[in-house]
Amino acid sequence: MGIAADIAIIVAAGLIGGLIAQQLKQPLILGYILAGVMVGPFTGGITVVEIHDIELLAEIGVALLLFALGLEFSLKELRPVRHIALIGTPIQILLTMALGFGIGQLLGWEWITSLWFGGLIALSSTMVLLKTLMSQGRLGTLSSRVMIGMLIVQDLAVVPLMIILPQLNQPEAGLSVLGLAALKAALFLFLMIFGGTRVIPRLMARIAAWNSRELFLLAITAIGLGIGYVTYLFGLSFAFGAFIAGMVLSESDYSHQALSDIIPLRDIFGLLFFASVGMLLDPAFLIANLGTILLVVFLIAVGKGLIFSTLSRLFGYGNVVPLAVGLGLFQVGEFSFVLARVGLSTNSITNELYALTLTVAIITMILTPFVSGATAPLYALRKRWFKHESLQTINLPKTGLNDHVVIAGGGRVGQYVAQLLQQLDLSFVIVEIDYRRVEQAKEADFPTIFGDASQEIVLEVAQVKHACLVLVTTPAITITHSIVDQVRHLNPAVHIVARAEGIEQMQALHKHGVYEVVQPEFEAGLEIARQTLLHLNVSATEIQRFTDAIRQELYAPLYQIHHEYQTVAQLKSAAHLLELTWLTLPPDSPFIGRTIQELKLRNQTGVSVVGIIHNGELYPNPDASYQFTAGDLVAAMGNAEQLAAFQRLAEAASSPKQ
Repeated sequence: MGIAADIAIIVAAGLIGGLIAQQLKQPLILGYILAGVMVGPFTGGITVVEIHDIELLAEIGVALLLFALGLEFSLKELRPVRHIALIGTPIQILLTMALGFGIGQLLGWEWITSLWFGGLIALSSTMVLLKTLMSQGRLGTLSSRVMIGMLIVQDLAVVPLMIILPQLNQPEAGLSVLGLAALKAALFLFLMIFGGTRVIPRLMARIAAWNSRELFLLAITAIGLGIGYVTYLFGLSFAFGAFIAGMVLSESDYSHQALSDIIPLRDIFGLLFFASVGMLLDPAFLIANLGTILLVVFLIAVGKGLIFSTLSRLFGYGNVVPLAVGLGLFQVGEFSFVLARVGLSTNSITNELYALTLTVAIITMILTPFVSGATAPLYALRKRWFKHESLQTINLPKTGLNDHVVIAGGGRVGQYVAQLLQQLDLSFVIVEIDYRRVEQAKEADFPTIFGDASQEIVLEVAQVKHACLVLVTTPAITITHSIVDQVRHLNPAVHIVARAEGIEQMQALHKHGVYEVVQPEFEAGLEIARQTLLHLNVSATEIQRFTDAIRQELYAPLYQIHHEYQTVAQLKSAAHLLELTWLTLPPDSPFIGRTIQELKLRNQTGVSVVGIIHNGELYPNPDASYQFTAGDLVAAMGNAEQLAAFQRLAEAASSPKQ
């Protein structure tokens, strides 16, 4: 069956490897690489035959991953990292090449071989890092944007490296080739930016109008891979072209649908990529050169990590960013495979260096999820040792924080609360670790602290000791517990309001000392049910009995633990039963010319008139002698039946004269 059998073998092995990784709570890419090792040509047993063809298909996986990244990509998001991406990345490449040259000289290689090795290890893995960030839920953070920005520039640097390195013996011949490649790149980007942004969105609008899901998927796949191939013809990276195509398509109204459709295809071809990486690993070569390989892996990991973290610090990034960047980009990337093949085909490097580079690259890729995952605990440890570290604060009042609300989490819920408090001119501060949300809070002029609310030093900056209330908006129960523990340590008396996903979490949080617990999904579902019943003309009283019964059933365990919680719930229920309605009196209303006392509204309907707007002026709690006029806007309070009776009485036309 040829390549069809090979794909079947890889998919089946990938499933087994993915299941193993899932059971071990590790990223799926590790399972895919392990699957590639098992079905590769060096391990025996069931073996993939057409390895080169699989590698070609794997390039589609890289292209589709970057195409999907382009669909989610926004130049606005990279604006904060443009300096380190455009200036810092070339510096990083040169420093890493110097590191590789030093490693080569340490191992006794010739200077050209050492320089080639420096070029091979200068690139990091876009594919591995993106998959790692996705599995860790860190896409969108400032550190992820720094890494993605640098990776994009690294991908662009593949082309000049492929041109310059083979010309080391003839530098004068390579200058003209490099200049031509730069001209082609500029021409391609010009055509895509000024032509593609006008043509592609219109094309997608026409295809979407035909309402064919299959044709839509085919169109976006053709755009991503087709433009990637055009980029390849221009002498640039195939995957880079797919990224540009995704960026162009992201400007259309169909980017979200395109992303959701392309993800399954991307993941399948991504499996082929990681499996093909595993197939390159030769266990015999690894065992025979284990000492050298481990030494090189250690030197590269430490050296590249220090280079990336130092550059991040020099370009003004603080807190967790330098550590996250250093631990995220230390690996050797997939484009190093392409560059190594060029070196092998031009007789610039030996088979031994080629095998060493591939083995080192694969090992560093495998280590990436583990090393990158250590960012949070290492950062917490560093903050415990160096408590003098300054935190980034935005828009904090010059008078300081006192008797304020601390909002732990600046997501949608936190920002909604902040907007309300800001409108009411109440003091508050947001604590958020995701820099994307920090930027959103900054644009909204919210007082914000960039930091982890579960860390004592961050809560000290937020002046939680002087806060009147702490709101914990994160849905993760473990994070909420950590925040509550730290808050209770600093301010045992402050009230805490948190969210929970179930009754067990609610009970746990109440035992932890949380004053009030909210279940957003439950409350939203109950409100939707209430609106549905209102639409079906079910009385408000009946709806309230129904919702009270559901709440009683859900919160019964809490009522047993906290008797005062039931009292609060009953007060809430009573408040829901009382409704306020505004009614404009028509000219023929029987109220016109009569007073509240004459009408005896409370006796007739049971409502209380709590306000009247007359000629634009509000009369709160009007006197019983107030005389109604046409056009008065009357506010009445009561239950549903009382308000209905009031409305019928107020709008009844005067009886015709006999």
